[in-house]
Amino acid sequence: MENRLITFDERNKVFHLHNKQVSYLISVENGGTLSHLYFGKRVKEYHNQLRYPRLDRGFSGNLPGSLDRTFSRDSLPKEYSSAGEMDYHTPATVVRHSDGSNALFLTYKTYKIEDGKPDLKGLPHSWVKDKTEAQTLIITLEDKCSEFEYDLIYTIYRDRPVIVRSVKVRNNGKDSAYIEKAASMQMDFGNKDFESITLPGAHANERHMQREKIGQGIHVYSSHRGTSSHQMNPFLALVDPDTNEFNGDAYGFALVYSGNHKFEVERDQFDQIHLNIGINDFNFKWKLKSGDSFQTPEVLMVYSDHGLNQMSQAFHSLIHDRIMRSKFKNQVRPILVNNWEATYFDFDEDKLRPIVDKAKKLGIEMFVLDDGWFGHRDDDNSSLGDWKVFKKKFPNGLGHFADYVHNQGLKFGLWFEPEMISYDSDLYKEHPDYLMQVPGRKPSPSRNQYILDLGREEVRDNIFKQMIKILDDGKIDYIKWDMNRHLSDIYEADLPADQQGEVYHRYVLGFYDLLNRLVTRYPNILFEGCSGGGGRFDAGAAYYTPQIWASDNSDAIARLTIQYGTSLVYPQSMLTSHVSVSPNEQNGRITPFDTRGAVAMWGDLGYELDLTKMSDEDSKKVAEQVAEYKKIRKVTQFGKFYRLKSPMNSNQCAWMTVSQDQNEAVVTVVKIMAYAQPYLTKTKLVGLDPNKQYQNIDTKEIFGGDELMNLGFYDSVEHGDFKAKMYHFKAID
Repeated sequence: MENRLITFDERNKVFHLHNKQVSYLISVENGGTLSHLYFGKRVKEYHNQLRYPRLDRGFSGNLPGSLDRTFSRDSLPKEYSSAGEMDYHTPATVVRHSDGSNALFLTYKTYKIEDGKPDLKGLPHSWVKDKTEAQTLIITLEDKCSEFEYDLIYTIYRDRPVIVRSVKVRNNGKDSAYIEKAASMQMDFGNKDFESITLPGAHANERHMQREKIGQGIHVYSSHRGTSSHQMNPFLALVDPDTNEFNGDAYGFALVYSGNHKFEVERDQFDQIHLNIGINDFNFKWKLKSGDSFQTPEVLMVYSDHGLNQMSQAFHSLIHDRIMRSKFKNQVRPILVNNWEATYFDFDEDKLRPIVDKAKKLGIEMFVLDDGWFGHRDDDNSSLGDWKVFKKKFPNGLGHFADYVHNQGLKFGLWFEPEMISYDSDLYKEHPDYLMQVPGRKPSPSRNQYILDLGREEVRDNIFKQMIKILDDGKIDYIKWDMNRHLSDIYEADLPADQQGEVYHRYVLGFYDLLNRLVTRYPNILFEGCSGGGGRFDAGAAYYTPQIWASDNSDAIARLTIQYGTSLVYPQSMLTSHVSVSPNEQNGRITPFDTRGAVAMWGDLGYELDLTKMSDEDSKKVAEQVAEYKKIRKVTQFGKFYRLKSPMNSNQCAWMTVSQDQNEAVVTVVKIMAYAQPYLTKTKLVGLDPNKQYQNIDTKEIFGGDELMNLGFYDSVEHGDFKAKMYHFKAID
């Protein structure tokens, strides 16, 4: 049937998930073993030619009780594996039973196919508008001895090259047991000479594209910092050696989760690639009582046969359309000024008003009040957890200042760090047990702040009640939600000793719960995520916050690699990018104002500087940038994004967006270093209609779409480092 996205061949026991773009094939093999056959470009029909060859593999065990030495779970490409089944790859799941063993032998039990897609309670997830948009396959595996069951959940979208996977574990046995590992997915590839692409980094240096050949052995890309982290984003691509931006196979995997994650890539002795993705099993041990279940986060899986750009566009579309829920996701984002780098903690209402006045004059649309407005906070040593207005700075209340901002025609935004607590705070004095700490040990500070025990409902309730007292008056248009450290001193005070392995995950669930309560209560507030910049920049956070501060590093040249890597997975409307002072306060680099603006316009534009201290020339440039951005932001924020030149391996960076109707395009080319005898370079555009004529809005020159894509144009040659050029094209009749 044409409308069916999932079929099951009863005779050959093969499941086929398929749409017009991709196919995914699974078979039930000997011993009830679920075997992975294929994920890739769509095939109309499968004729069972990929039944795994039977070979006697030395030191690869066979099925229990079987004398057939030609079938082994150690060599067969599988969909999900467990410890204790004589498969020596890294297992997808480990369960510790009441007798101390970790034996688990999962066999096929049953399946069902459902229209639409189930929600995941308490977890961010992809969704559907109606049941005709997708179908879901649930394959149940069982361990007959322990009566554990695993639902492997697969959703295929009708019009996307995407399959979404997760796992639900049930304990149907009589005794409690402990899940020590539960990956959200496993996939095994044969005969693939893959390279991996990951997004490692550091605070203020996030998400750099790293590409490397996969040699034999186990390669792990992970975070156990309690967040998805600056250090390793929860994303992996497996690509052929000749795959580039526009050609070749690319398989992308993004975990919809904001906590500890682990991506394991193993090249085995048979030159097969074994992949596990899910919650990091470091310090993870989830007690599963009889009758209880555990749901893993989702993995978004994308296949592209036209390189990395096509893969990225599939992720962009899925995350924007079917992960984000905020009503703001389709609205152009306001241009803001944030007072942090202008004033730091040294401000009061009188000092902030001139910045608001100047913002109005320059056409900026929102003023964001950052850290230091609450408690008695004049530095970063106090008041976290006390979400009440600092009377010394706002003697007439925060609402009085918010009214002033609104009366100037600007929206008003406010900074919070709801997950943190200071020793010097009323909250700590009243509830010292709210601070996460191991009994008998002193907790470790970071930035002189500590973690709230967010896994506990009473702690979340306290923060929620404080925040709504600020937010219920309706004067806040925007919230910047920050988190300026990672987790430590891992312990939850209301859990028994045998459940302390649940703390990391419970913290993330608590974070999701608190944030979900707020975004549900305040649908008219635009929420922006932040964790010291890009420390929690992931698809899970996008479910609640449609935009995220990409990095605390606002230097335009550093941002080239940060934003370039970010674009591999995440849509540009999710990325906030600001113009800051020069020399830059993070690295001291001196960069032209025009370049700072050109780079920051790729995302949600803002300014991170003191507008009142700018020269007349720079003030004029801000006004020009703001005016220009208002003309192009619908395209730059929501157009189809293409990477043209990589700053990772060249002296240039170039990217562009094209409106969905192909009538408008915006292009930016940045030259990094200048040379006395420069090479002449060209930029060729993509994604245009070859039959349309496009006018350069600045020069009024007219070019065919086919000219711009096939011939391109010479890049401008200018003296000086760090030069940027923006081009705006519109189709004409």
